[in-house]
Amino acid sequence: MLGWGRAILLQFAHPLIARAVFEHSGFRSDRLGGWRRLQRTVSAMLFLTFGSDSQAAAAAGRINAIHARVKGQADGPTYSANDPDLMRWVHVTCVDSFLKAYELYVEPLTRAKRDAYCAESAQGAPLLGLDPRWLPHDSRELEECMAAMCESGTLRVTDTARTLARAVLYPKPRWLGWPVVGAVRRSTVALLPPAIREGYGLRWTPQEQRRFARLVVVVRTLRALAPSHVAHWAIARKAMRRLAEQGAITPVL
Repeated sequence: MLGWGRAILLQFAHPLIARAVFEHSGFRSDRLGGWRRLQRTVSAMLFLTFGSDSQAAAAAGRINAIHARVKGQADGPTYSANDPDLMRWVHVTCVDSFLKAYELYVEPLTRAKRDAYCAESAQGAPLLGLDPRWLPHDSRELEECMAAMCESGTLRVTDTARTLARAVLYPKPRWLGWPVVGAVRRSTVALLPPAIREGYGLRWTPQEQRRFARLVVVVRTLRALAPSHVAHWAIARKAMRRLAEQGAITPVL
């Protein structure tokens, strides 16, 4: 969750994605729209990652139905949620952000584990109509894809992106979710590439860096002490038990 904000703001830095979300999502106008959208997105991701084959297929079907309706024109270029280039960027931002957040807040990973995560993340691509060959299958390909995108000139933080970012970083009502929202916001700003962060007009000072360092220590400590029923989603624990029964992993306590 602490990596999700970075992924979303990187996605909004693509003008076509920002325009598509701005024109086809009502989360900014609905008083609890941001929270409802978060709940739907997290639920879909959990089913795609940890669900049974039928649960993953059903979640993908709901996503595909929404994507089929998202199309239009953004100051000239047309956009579609089913555009493979846009879908690839969404995938890459999530994988890269989740890896960074895990290594920062939980534990470092070996290159072999990072490679495995990239490869496994690409397995569900066909359910969403995306060719897995388009996606990075190891950490080297992931790094190259991120670097190429950031250097291509495609990313540009527009006024639309900044409007959406404010709704993500400061969801309404402001009191709901405190202090978790503050931790997510600080993590988001800290983990963004400096150029993208500046494009959003997000301030980052030495004082902010010190606060972020303290946040990392607190989260790492709490995460290390947390039992499985606190540290893992229920559907994730169920998936791990299923794999343990198959002898694929060590049982979760």
